[in-house]
Amino acid sequence: MVNEDEIIKKILKGNPAEFSRLYDAYIDKIYRFVFFKTRHKETAEDLTSDIFIKALSKIQTFNPDKASFSVWLYRIARNTVIDHYRTRKVTLNIEDAWDIVSPDNVADQAHANLSLRQVEQYIQKLKPEQRDLVVLRVWEDLSYKEISEIMNKGENSLKIAFSRIMRTMRKDIGPIAMVTFYLINRI
Repeated sequence: MVNEDEIIKKILKGNPAEFSRLYDAYIDKIYRFVFFKTRHKETAEDLTSDIFIKALSKIQTFNPDKASFSVWLYRIARNTVIDHYRTRKVTLNIEDAWDIVSPDNVADQAHANLSLRQVEQYIQKLKPEQRDLVVLRVWEDLSYKEISEIMNKGENSLKIAFSRIMRTMRKDIGPIAMVTFYLINRI
């Protein structure tokens, strides 16, 4: 476990090389978060690099009394992706996104891909804040408290919103697609 406060203190005292420990601790999580929102490997890689560069260059603005480092970093990530979409027109290629079953069983793969497409299409139709909530809760496995700090929303309202989204999703796309949705996030 990384002691983020100690690492940040070392960085602020003139040892920026310590940032690599924070980078190592969060790179996979931030990349997954960005990839889900962009659906493009190279774009996700570029934005993830930008996010960590911004974090290092703005580390002196981090205030542990306001939020944890994780929340602060996810805010930077979320804002970077929003800025990306504001400045560029992006096309999504669904074929780049998933490979969740073994190619040995073509029937299972076809069924899983169909279910996953249903889930993907459904999630893309959600409002951006709803989509962020689902990504942070399911893909990133963050607590409602952390999501509340990232999105500047109350925990209870997020719990209610997530519950409504899941209930509507189950009704709209069916239980098989929902099972696929949960399984791909636990692999």
